[in-house]
Amino acid sequence: MRILKIQTLRGPNYWSIRRHKLIVMRLDLENLAETPSNEIPGFYEGLVEALPSLEGHYCSPGCRGGFLMRVKEGTMIGHIVEHVALELQELAGMHVGFGRTRETATPGIYQVVIEYQNEEAGRYAGRAAVRLCQSIVDRGRYPKAELEQDIQDLKDFTRDASLGPSTEAIIKEAEKRGIPWMSLEARFLIQLGYGVNQKRMQATMTDNTSILGVELACDKEATKRILGAAGAPVPRGTVINFLDDLEQAIEFVGGYPIVTKPVDGNHGRGITIDIRTWEEAQAGYEAARQVSRSIIIERYYVGRDHRVLVVNGKVVAVAERVPAHVIGNGRSTIAELIEETNLDPNRGEGHDNVLTKIELDRTSYQLLERQGYTLNSVPPKGTLCYLRATANLSTGGSAVDRTDEIHPENLWLAQRVVKIIGLDIAGLDIVTTDISRPLREVDGVIVEVNAAPGFRMHVAPSVGIPRNVAGAVMDMLFPNEQSSQIPILSITGTNGKTTTTRLLAHIYKQTGKVVGYTTTDGTYIGDYLVESGDNTGPQSAHLILQDPTVEVAVLETARGGILRSGLGFEAANVGVVLNVASDHLGIGDIDTIEQLANLKSVVAEAVFPDGYAVLNADDRRVAAMSEKTKANIAYFTMNPDSELVRKHIQKGGVAAVYENGYLSIVKGDWTHRIERAENIPLTMGGRAPFMIANALAATLAAFVQNVTIEQIRAGLKSFRASVSQTPGRMNLFNLGNYHALVDYAHNAASYEAVGSFVRNWTTGQRIGVIGGPGDRRDEDFVTLGKLAAQIFDYIIIKEDDDTRGRLRGSAAQLIIQGITEVKPDSRYESILDETQAINKGLDMAPDNSLVVILPESVTRAIKLIKLRGLAKEEIHQQNPGTTVIDSQNGIAPSSVVNTLL
Repeated sequence: MRILKIQTLRGPNYWSIRRHKLIVMRLDLENLAETPSNEIPGFYEGLVEALPSLEGHYCSPGCRGGFLMRVKEGTMIGHIVEHVALELQELAGMHVGFGRTRETATPGIYQVVIEYQNEEAGRYAGRAAVRLCQSIVDRGRYPKAELEQDIQDLKDFTRDASLGPSTEAIIKEAEKRGIPWMSLEARFLIQLGYGVNQKRMQATMTDNTSILGVELACDKEATKRILGAAGAPVPRGTVINFLDDLEQAIEFVGGYPIVTKPVDGNHGRGITIDIRTWEEAQAGYEAARQVSRSIIIERYYVGRDHRVLVVNGKVVAVAERVPAHVIGNGRSTIAELIEETNLDPNRGEGHDNVLTKIELDRTSYQLLERQGYTLNSVPPKGTLCYLRATANLSTGGSAVDRTDEIHPENLWLAQRVVKIIGLDIAGLDIVTTDISRPLREVDGVIVEVNAAPGFRMHVAPSVGIPRNVAGAVMDMLFPNEQSSQIPILSITGTNGKTTTTRLLAHIYKQTGKVVGYTTTDGTYIGDYLVESGDNTGPQSAHLILQDPTVEVAVLETARGGILRSGLGFEAANVGVVLNVASDHLGIGDIDTIEQLANLKSVVAEAVFPDGYAVLNADDRRVAAMSEKTKANIAYFTMNPDSELVRKHIQKGGVAAVYENGYLSIVKGDWTHRIERAENIPLTMGGRAPFMIANALAATLAAFVQNVTIEQIRAGLKSFRASVSQTPGRMNLFNLGNYHALVDYAHNAASYEAVGSFVRNWTTGQRIGVIGGPGDRRDEDFVTLGKLAAQIFDYIIIKEDDDTRGRLRGSAAQLIIQGITEVKPDSRYESILDETQAINKGLDMAPDNSLVVILPESVTRAIKLIKLRGLAKEEIHQQNPGTTVIDSQNGIAPSSVVNTLL
């Protein structure tokens, strides 16, 4: 077997709208292409020996053991690879269950789809599954050591990619509330929500967290002074910078026992408590010195360690932190008890599990000695043996929930202290013998105030009730169910996507909101280009959704991005599907127009239930998408007598209809005429039907999002098919004696759309400079030739600079074949170089003619035309009375177009 390609999907996709995280592996079975599993000697036995847990896979029989039944009876290896990849992830602790295997149009080549939790682990599992199956085919077995290594590697991938228990608790709560989130590119930041409504977090710090509060909390001595001055109970202590000052500092705090700790440490690093001798004090000083230049010397207060979590001014959780310890059983040594304790599956490395494995340090041995033990001692049954003096979870400690026990006065004090420090989220370390009594009664103290406190002890205490502290954070960031979203309008289709996207964005600008939009020629925010290029995939969508100024996102969504990565968002408010026509077939294993329709339908399906799928009622494949989506349906149609739309409206639906020359919104028993098509510049005086259809779609999408009729009308009337607003989309230039039209038509449907306009040009010759992308099928080029013969009087066939792997000249020959099949006496010539072909067409243009250029590079074509335009202007400036339209504006006024047509 051979893996040809592995892709990672991260959003709604061709395979599943609900399961976003999928690996798609293109697998060539090679010599196993026609060999089912029951014909491979020993395969079933080898697979069961390696992975007996596959017994739990139901598969199509729908019962336990169903998949293994299929293997025994005979199934293809690609299907087996799918199940093995899923099971490997399960064995590594990642719960996944979705998978699909489909043979492509190429015999023996399969698409194997598996769910993942961690991207790297998912890709690894796919490769490991192929190795495992190939090994069983070749040798009848998969070595146990290799399987164990695979599982360990998968666990390592998961651990290394972990965001930490606090962040993961926040993400889980966000997902429960339907708040979208994404990881940002720096400093472990995550974004909650989209656009102007987003919030950002780093661990448990938010974008509202005061930097002054953080700086103060990190300076433990300054915190103590501020709180002491405010009357809060804090330990008596001082700060020293030299060992020579240690003895005096101990006398200042009242003698032993003492605590030494760094001024700016965290997670218990460098802290030594309950110091009772000069030797211990010196060792504690050196330990703190490893973390900070300045050392705090404090009186040691007897009591239990508590963490009080305050969010948005309110105490939301309290936990008693118990230092790392073991409990004697009368048989095992302390070393053996530690080893046994660390076998607990809830204990892991660092912060990647509910608890952390116990590791010993210098203070551990001192503490054991003070208790009269060594590692080889056998404590009596039931005896508690402490291994750490500090109670941090990161050093192996555990937590007991005490939220319901804290005294009201202590609760008030904690909230007041956090307000004094100035933090929105804070963790107070309190030492007291009894948290249910006021600190002043039991000589309790507030030891520290921590910015970015960990949530692990609260969401997963060792004993007691887990507390939903992340919920309190969400309530703070998005109070009173404040929206985390911005309106997202996604547009797809074979043709018209860019024009419709730009028009819809322009209409939305009439509301005064900041609109971010993506197109095939660039990503824009407001009136400015952010990034040029073909930006119609998820990465460009993320750029818009991550921008904190954007209030509305209008996203052109092309097939390539959906195939490569899925959508760049979880759901849209409006999904527009313009049309589905033959284009890009044979690429990315999308081989039929039905498969293309299924791919495009992702945009209609990935819409909120209270949103709208805006569908073309005149395209049966698009109209059928209404059966797939749970969203509301809105149709647009060029046919006022559409039976589908009539029934839809009778049921209370809404539609945009082209009727009696008007673009109208129809709902129930009323019709609201927006504007006459001839008054909308984009429609070229009402003579470009495909542009009218685009305008209907944009109008309807805006209407269902509560944009007013007046704003829609203003947008329609002020949007022009110009170089500045729609480059490469019906850009008409007046060059004095003749006109030139530039359009990025590159498939049969777009040729027909341009042809519907060109056929109305009756004042002169119609010259076409045509071609198509090299990665299209042979029959697609023949079709383009046939259409061109029906549209143009003279044809110049050119090819793209990038032939996309096709032999130069072969595409042109196929187009010529199509031309001559339809019209043997057609006038044509082949000039493969695009620049030369364009210049030839412009050079030969007679008076009143129209030169239609369908280029690979729109920018190059427009530049060549503008050079001609400037020259003509110089000539006509010497002849007053001749009407010349500035070619730099890239548009002929509708009055002139109407006269010509």
